[in-house]
Amino acid sequence: MVETLWTLSIIFMGLLSVTIVLFVLKKQESKKDFSGILVRIKTWWGMFVVFCFATLFNPVVSLLSLMVLCFFALKEYFSMMKTRKSDRRLFLYCYLVIPVQFYWIYIGWYGMFIVFIPVYVFLFLPLPRIIRKGTLGFLRSVSMTQWGLMLMVFGLSHLAYYQFATPEYGSSLVLFLIVLTQLNDVIHYLVSLYFGKNKVVPSANPNITWEGFIGALLFTTLISYFLYPFLTPFGLTFGILSGVIISIAGYLGSLTISVLKRDLLINDSEKNEALKDSYLNRIDSLTYTSPIFFHIIRYYFDFM
Repeated sequence: MVETLWTLSIIFMGLLSVTIVLFVLKKQESKKDFSGILVRIKTWWGMFVVFCFATLFNPVVSLLSLMVLCFFALKEYFSMMKTRKSDRRLFLYCYLVIPVQFYWIYIGWYGMFIVFIPVYVFLFLPLPRIIRKGTLGFLRSVSMTQWGLMLMVFGLSHLAYYQFATPEYGSSLVLFLIVLTQLNDVIHYLVSLYFGKNKVVPSANPNITWEGFIGALLFTTLISYFLYPFLTPFGLTFGILSGVIISIAGYLGSLTISVLKRDLLINDSEKNEALKDSYLNRIDSLTYTSPIFFHIIRYYFDFM
């Protein structure tokens, strides 16, 4: 807990410093547009509050805070979809899936937690869309909805399971994962912005480059080397390897969500601009790093 408090304090001071610097720059250079950076900082503060609840308090408070995060992530995802009236009932059932998924975490039923959305929800969710709603647009609406549930609910819900799977190390592992994931995103963005020339998917996200990937991989692995003794029970090898795993998984998450958003928002530039600095942009990597890191730890370590 002491290590967690120290880490959160450092993050808080870092965010506060950046906020003050941007406020001063905005006053001094009023002609420059700092709106994009300010919105990004604002979303970071919101995420910081959520993750404080997820790491500092008892597992039930953590569970509820992450459940709220999943709800808003799914809501934001649905807002990008071109929907019909027939899809509304489908969305309602999707929202009802969230508390059920987190209930399995609360009672520690790992078997149901791991198959509920990928198996049972996958098989039965299409039924409300089929009954009395016809076949027009069935495959597109159901498949996109299930993609949203897998990423925004199933993937992110793993963050809540850490503390139930290992009460001793759960909160510090969550913090370790979040810090590395978010730092990986920031470094990737900065390297791509200033040095990136080889874009991976320029049509979806010009900020995803191979230079950014390599720079973020090296930096995240280095930070993992310094952080793992304080926040994890890992040895040297896996402490360093954690940075590699989180960096690669985070890169795949950002890439996937970028392409997914591009497909959903094609020919809708107004909505694309409105969602440009959304919370979904800040947690896209976590939809991949959370489950991948969780299952690797669970497979190789007895404390999970």
